[in-house]
Amino acid sequence: MVVLLASHAPLHLLPFFQLPCAGVWLCLFWSTCFCSFHNLLFTTGRLFCTVGVHPTRSKEFEESGDPETHFQALLSLAKEGIQKGKVVAIGECGLDYDRLHFCPSDVQKKYFEKQFELAYETKLPMFLHMRAAAEDFREIVERNKDKFSAGVTHSFSGSAEDCDKLLSFSSMYIGVNGCSLKTTENLNVVRGIPVERMMIETDSPYCEVKNTHAGINFVKSLWPSKKKEKYSEDSVVKGRNEPCFVRQVLEVVAGCKGISDIDQIGRTIYHNTCRVFFPQDLDSAADALLACHCDSH
Repeated sequence: MVVLLASHAPLHLLPFFQLPCAGVWLCLFWSTCFCSFHNLLFTTGRLFCTVGVHPTRSKEFEESGDPETHFQALLSLAKEGIQKGKVVAIGECGLDYDRLHFCPSDVQKKYFEKQFELAYETKLPMFLHMRAAAEDFREIVERNKDKFSAGVTHSFSGSAEDCDKLLSFSSMYIGVNGCSLKTTENLNVVRGIPVERMMIETDSPYCEVKNTHAGINFVKSLWPSKKKEKYSEDSVVKGRNEPCFVRQVLEVVAGCKGISDIDQIGRTIYHNTCRVFFPQDLDSAADALLACHCDSH
């Protein structure tokens, strides 16, 4: 089974040794503000990152004193990351109307739209955020759909109608994590997302699948947990969403869709991820899908 882990947890918090047993081959860390990029550029191995500004941090453009200079600094950083083979997308950017106390909607909209220019200049896909802002989000994406090749609206928890509107963009994928699986209504929405248009993520250290979530009965993979003061390599930190928990997201997605072959759905989602963020790995993803298809006959 091969899936993508996506996370914005600090690197020093993540127990990467647990990833192979969860079937994770690639890690994508998304940055949320200018100051978070630099450490991500110096990751090693199969760890990658994004460059962009989260909607709740959008005021940093104006607080910098010169929004255009700030934009150019982001562009330079993105180009440096591309040269290092580490930056694979622009984001996390979008609109978040649930947290307007951090940044007003007019500022969010202005600099969300501005970041499509980063995608256009770098020819990178986009890693997108949408909370309680479906109509404005869709309108901005519509105006700028020719500026980016593809994208994922991550941590999706909107309605089926919102989801359908996003899927009307042929190059848009929907990202699912624990926050996408809280309620029966959430599960019904996820059930309707074509696997070929889906990605899965952890969004760690947040957004885990909790015992109170509607999909918890589909979870099969469990790890012993300990308080962080007693943490050891054979356990996870109690109360923290760990990278390996992406396996649980996959199990809930497969369960609510009635799919018994979890490896097959994992390979399809991995193929989606490679198509958008890691095109150099598409051949191996296609081989995995073909092997899965042959094994099923």
